[in-house]
Amino acid sequence: MQLKAWVVGGFVRDSILKRENKDIDIVVVGNGVDFAQAVAKNFNNDCSLSVFKNFGTAQIKFDDWIIEFIGARKESYRRDSRKPIVENGTLIDDQNRRDFTINAMYLSLNSDNYGELYDPFNGVQDLQNMVIRTCSNPDITFSDDPLRMLRAIRFASRLNFRIELKTFEAIKANVNRIEIVSQERITDEINGMIMGEKPSRAFEMMSKTGLLSLIFPEMMDLHGIETRNGKSHKDNFYHTLQVLDNICEFTDNLWLRWAAILHDIAKPATKRFDPKVGWTFHGHEDKGSRMVKGIFKRMRLPLDEKMRYVSTLVLLHLRPIVLSKETVTDSAVRRLIVDAGDYVSDLVILCRADITSKNEAKVEKHLRNLVLVEEKISEVMVKDELRNWQPVLTGNHIKNHFDIKDPQHIGMIKEAVREVILEGQIPNELEAALKLAVEIAAKLGVSEKSQ
Repeated sequence: MQLKAWVVGGFVRDSILKRENKDIDIVVVGNGVDFAQAVAKNFNNDCSLSVFKNFGTAQIKFDDWIIEFIGARKESYRRDSRKPIVENGTLIDDQNRRDFTINAMYLSLNSDNYGELYDPFNGVQDLQNMVIRTCSNPDITFSDDPLRMLRAIRFASRLNFRIELKTFEAIKANVNRIEIVSQERITDEINGMIMGEKPSRAFEMMSKTGLLSLIFPEMMDLHGIETRNGKSHKDNFYHTLQVLDNICEFTDNLWLRWAAILHDIAKPATKRFDPKVGWTFHGHEDKGSRMVKGIFKRMRLPLDEKMRYVSTLVLLHLRPIVLSKETVTDSAVRRLIVDAGDYVSDLVILCRADITSKNEAKVEKHLRNLVLVEEKISEVMVKDELRNWQPVLTGNHIKNHFDIKDPQHIGMIKEAVREVILEGQIPNELEAALKLAVEIAAKLGVSEKSQ
């Protein structure tokens, strides 16, 4: 099979930057699927081949390498869609559909010039200058496919490059075009930004271009400082970005990073000014926890255990910090462990990231105290075997033992017994718990069933 083929895109870019990349894109002047099938035969069944006929592409997986094959193509766009009209094309047609100069370099696989770099838009120079620039008119590039605005920011953030001024201004001018992009694709790009070494760069760029107001208004609402009677609160947008960058030093868990983003998300809604104490945000952790589901639903993030994980961490994110400022008692730590469950270690990581101040001595003091809280958590967990702890007295026990007329009494009795057990005043044993339940029920006017 005599076809011309080149490696193109991210693999070429990252090879020049000496960054690891095991995803290879190969463009073929001709039928990419036929070429992929011919290549697969040379692997002697040591690879898996997938063909996507609707897209005219194919994929080979070999060990932990992924090789994508596609025919050179020409693209044109309609105003109301970012999905192009695709035709077979030449190498020049293919290069003209590329987004950024650093992604439009071709490495020859052909025998007459094998290994030769074809760089039609001076991508190597832009790599050296650490700049993101579109291959063609940025206004047309972003109007045709508005997702490229987010891709520009993701590349700039993750590579620590700047976006060339004309390209940056075109993002600002075309910002409303993002409305034709599906939420799933937008969220994929945001997650890619979040997984960078310093995601704050991406969120700052989204803020400055106007994209953040459209795709994540709750976060944009954190922006700004208000002063009244000489008292100001901090800019919660930049505080959140610092917490996000901080947490990236400890974890590559996407959902823990989302918890950092959302931990103060309800501060604008709970902000109040008290002339005696200044600005307050009472209950922002509770309201923020309840906001998580709506944000996840709108952004097409999973509404499963991952969402509950983020919601729980937002709800509890103040607790270890409060404990670190007080004398740490077994009962307070016990309650924290029970409420956080399997998430307690990640909660401490979030709290460590949340300790921010320009006063270094203050930060160091809070971090030292948080270490003491960590030690106390470990000590109590070992002593009480508290992970996944549940009170021995269940709702069924209460229903079977008492003449319940108001269903709310079940929860009230169970919660009251739980609190006393967590305080360490009675053991977590059924006989002691039931005895206490009788006393609590009597105060509620609930009688025992006749035996």
